[in-house]
Amino acid sequence: MRGVRIAVVGSGGIGGYFGGCLARAGEAVTFLARGEHLRAIQARGLAVKSPHGDFTVEAPATDDPRAVGPVDLVLFSVKSYDTEAAAGAIRPLLGPETAVLTLQNGVDNEERLGRLLGTERILGGAAFIMSVIEAPGVIAHTFGGRIIFGELDGSETPRARRILERFAAAGIRAELSTAIGRVLWEKYLLIAAVAGMTALSRRPIGEIRACPEARRMCRGILEELAALAKGSGVALDPDAVDRTLGAIDRLAPGMYSSLYHDLTHGKRLELEALHGHAVRLGERLRIPTPMTFAVYAALRPHAVAIESGPQPHG
Repeated sequence: MRGVRIAVVGSGGIGGYFGGCLARAGEAVTFLARGEHLRAIQARGLAVKSPHGDFTVEAPATDDPRAVGPVDLVLFSVKSYDTEAAAGAIRPLLGPETAVLTLQNGVDNEERLGRLLGTERILGGAAFIMSVIEAPGVIAHTFGGRIIFGELDGSETPRARRILERFAAAGIRAELSTAIGRVLWEKYLLIAAVAGMTALSRRPIGEIRACPEARRMCRGILEELAALAKGSGVALDPDAVDRTLGAIDRLAPGMYSSLYHDLTHGKRLELEALHGHAVRLGERLRIPTPMTFAVYAALRPHAVAIESGPQPHG
């Protein structure tokens, strides 16, 4: 199926990589970006460095959704702290049949977007990838590249299958899920543990899992979040903690997280969507989260300092 218009809202590591793959495959992709990153894409195209092969795409890029108009699909991949602001700004992209697929960290973005844009538009998605903006106009992809997505009500719809077809045609590994809420929580366990421990210790995952005390803390975070999932009515598999720890053991030993990258580059942190959300949910459900709280409390002063200071462009 050709003629699908796609807008990538948030053209950073995730949106830039997957949007770049779609544009390379000939899809009509427009990138929404800002600052130096936007100007670099407009001047030189979007460059992707990847173990699967480097490439550059020349595609329209703008910071004004009004210049784009209604599209068929919005890939919504802004940082979680920008969810509400970005949702309010993208209304010019929305036609009667526009689908919005969120590829963000955390487990509450779908609900937040649904309140602002209409739940019927939203598809939930989990991106299993490590990629960052290496320089303005340049995406560095180092690990993964898979998407699991689906309708929030668990149904299989023609629009979801069409999106799956476009991903497949672009060489993107993707699958449809009829239980996307569970998938999002499974990813939440993984990313909260890896992001929290690499950012807190400033060490790569290989050193963390080799240290008995750090490994114990990592497992503790997984156990706390699994308890929160159960308390929220999400049916994770009984072995979810062990399987997630196994997945962490298979990560490249030198791997860090995007939270670590943002922390060490003076950028805003997704701390509230990850560990802050878990702490607050634990308080509401009366489920203890001491390991997760330790990560949140230790990183919170950095988040406050970064939010209070001047922000880098891009």
